[in-house]
Amino acid sequence: MTTTATRYENDVKMRSAERSAVAVPDGRAMAKNLTPAQRRAVAFAQQQILRARAAKKAKDDRQAALNRMWANADREDGLADKANDAERTRVVAGEDGQISLRKVIGEVLRSLRTKDHKTLREVSGKAGVSLGYLSEVERGQKEASSELLVSITQALGVRLSDMLMMVADRVREVEARN
Repeated sequence: MTTTATRYENDVKMRSAERSAVAVPDGRAMAKNLTPAQRRAVAFAQQQILRARAAKKAKDDRQAALNRMWANADREDGLADKANDAERTRVVAGEDGQISLRKVIGEVLRSLRTKDHKTLREVSGKAGVSLGYLSEVERGQKEASSELLVSITQALGVRLSDMLMMVADRVREVEARN
């Protein structure tokens, strides 16, 4: 072989070696050229990526568990609604047979919140009302002002008129039973 052909062959081999060094997927060839500080930075970034993946997996697992819990609760609620209908009528109507509007409003607000799988803390934060006060409104212990009802229904993502229609329907149900 001639010296020119040998040089050409060696040149081709060198170029292919350079290409393969750059194309290594795990980056080992690139790591050889890094300073110790750069290696630490790369290691730190890799750790951050692994932590982020683990956190995302944990969040997805928690969400899946919540979805299973909510699905089971929705199934149980369907059965419990039929069983507790008479009890709810007694609580809303009271001992003397009079309907307590604040208890009906509280019952409707609670059902809207739980059907949407929101916590008292989430709704109270969005509505700008204290958690304890919202709880008392839902239990029918406090009378809610119109302004408060507007902010609560907005936090629930429901129009006030729709919530009041639900209240009217519930009052109609209770009146029909009495």
